Amino acid sequence: MEKGIFITIEGPDGSGKTTILQMLAQNLEREGYAVVATREPGGIEIAEQIRQVILDPENTAMDPRTEALLYAAARRQHLSEKVKPALKAGKVVLCDRFVDSSLAYQGHARGLGIDEVYSINEFAIENMMPAMTLYFDVAPEIGLERIGKNKGREVNRLDMEKLEFHQKVREGYMIIAERFPDRIAKIDASKELEAVYKQAEAKIKELLNS
Repeated sequence: MEKGIFITIEGPDGSGKTTILQMLAQNLEREGYAVVATREPGGIEIAEQIRQVILDPENTAMDPRTEALLYAAARRQHLSEKVKPALKAGKVVLCDRFVDSSLAYQGHARGLGIDEVYSINEFAIENMMPAMTLYFDVAPEIGLERIGKNKGREVNRLDMEKLEFHQKVREGYMIIAERFPDRIAKIDASKELEAVYKQAEAKIKELLNS
């Protein structure tokens, strides 16, 4: 592999994307691929510090534009410090969330505007978009129920939002998926874990073998 492949995993809270990402990374490594599994916001020290500020349940006064800018700042640092070097080294980068999260959460659900939030991120990413995005689609009621059952999961500021907010997040993802059909592959995340994994694996194998 002369250059790496950048794949992002997206979806509402409780969609199971983080668990599936870990399974995908382990399987690809067994098959001989050099894999970097990472997340947003976070993945490297500076971005993890920004993550703590964004997701702190105490920060209820955070303005939506501040939130969008902090995500973009964490994204920039993560890209420059971790993602770009990994891709240059020919690795497969699997990233839990990327620009589409900002478009769905801040752009649509917060009402800032998808195009407006995309413009903030254009400056941050310098046209660097993933080769493919897997969008894990699930009804917010199911996602929130899963979160409630997962006692080991961190409870962050976004988890505390009302159902209406999470419904808008899903609506935002639907709009984005329609806008970028060549990049975004929809996964039915309402199914059992193994069935969801097989959907995701098939999409990634299709990309790697193309």
